[in-house]
Amino acid sequence: MGGFFRGRTLADIARGLRSGDESPAGLLAGALESVDPDLNAFVTLDPEGAGAAAARAGEELAAGYDRGPLHGVPVAVKDIIDVAGLPTGMGSAHFEGHVAEADALCVTMLRDAGAVIVGKTGTHEFAYGGTGDVAVNGPVRNPHDRERMSGGSSSGSGAAVAAGMVPLAIGTDTGGSVRIPAAFCGIAGFKPSYGAIPAGGVFPLAVSFDTVGVIAASAADCRIAYRALTGPAEAVPSPVDESAPHGRVAWIEPLEIDPDVERAVRALFPDAPSERIDLPGIRAVFRAVQDAEAYDVHAERVAEAPGLFQPPTLERLERAGRTPAWRYLRALRERERFAAEVAGLLDRYDILALPTLPITAPKIGETEGPLGSHVPTLVSLTCPWNVLGLPALSVPAGTVHGLPVGAQLVTRRGAESLLFDAAENLAVA
Repeated sequence: MGGFFRGRTLADIARGLRSGDESPAGLLAGALESVDPDLNAFVTLDPEGAGAAAARAGEELAAGYDRGPLHGVPVAVKDIIDVAGLPTGMGSAHFEGHVAEADALCVTMLRDAGAVIVGKTGTHEFAYGGTGDVAVNGPVRNPHDRERMSGGSSSGSGAAVAAGMVPLAIGTDTGGSVRIPAAFCGIAGFKPSYGAIPAGGVFPLAVSFDTVGVIAASAADCRIAYRALTGPAEAVPSPVDESAPHGRVAWIEPLEIDPDVERAVRALFPDAPSERIDLPGIRAVFRAVQDAEAYDVHAERVAEAPGLFQPPTLERLERAGRTPAWRYLRALRERERFAAEVAGLLDRYDILALPTLPITAPKIGETEGPLGSHVPTLVSLTCPWNVLGLPALSVPAGTVHGLPVGAQLVTRRGAESLLFDAAENLAVA
């Protein structure tokens, strides 16, 4: 795990670029040399296009034209997000040979901020899974233990950052897909409020929940990236109880969880009072809405070319196709009730804290664990915040059984800065 960017912050990289100690071309060379094929984090590299972008960034910085903290920084992009001239394969044989004609809006924003797009990172097929080991390109491996899952669906983005290949990667999060690989790989993953980063040019999974997010080594780096993707007014600070050191924090009691994981994360919030939310009820809403909307995206492919799907994806889609219309419509109504319940809780607290995941990273190909099937287990603590459209941040919370675990922080819409502030003050052994 000795990649070029291991232990380096975006702020440090920016200072090096502006002092002349580093160059965009040098950073790009370090990124490309750090790519470890065995991890399978990247599905496409673009040394030619990235080289031209790095040269341009270097010329602009030398001329005094500064686009901000991502100017000249290598960035990786998940392979369901279009980058002009590069394949968008989505981990599926259905899109073999497909090349994007234009940049997704978030990629345009990255380029406008001066970022250098290194290449595309692996994804769970069509982003429809949290394990990251179901794709035509093969599984993405966890840098901490190559026999284990990286987590998905932004699997390659998580592994690339954790291994130090790039300091920043872009992913998507429909039920936890930036936070899951962040937690499994020991880094930070941020899902902003629904719609905060434009999703044009991103292949859909479930349009009610799909959110562009960022993966970086730390909460501080996620903050920098998020500001670059949304502008300086990205967050409207909410009132904070100044008598508390980092605002009012409530611990949300997880239900089914590895007790060692719960103890490790709970230790970071020793003074936070415990609260309960109907997490199973919100998860049921998530399943109904995601299933119906995912099948809508893929119905013709399921009917006309089912054999091109990976078997686990096809199985999930066939089950999703049996979701009755009444269940989908009822779930949309139930979502509003849960939103009101959680909004009431966020009137009393600034931040809700809980583990990102109830388990540590399973072995690649494993489908069942102590808590049952990994399909619902891996999104059990992350998907509620997609249902409610709330910002959520996963940060490293130490290790359990030698593997990383994550702490998840959630707040109200528009109060993203509270998450970053709180995360930067957590004491992780």
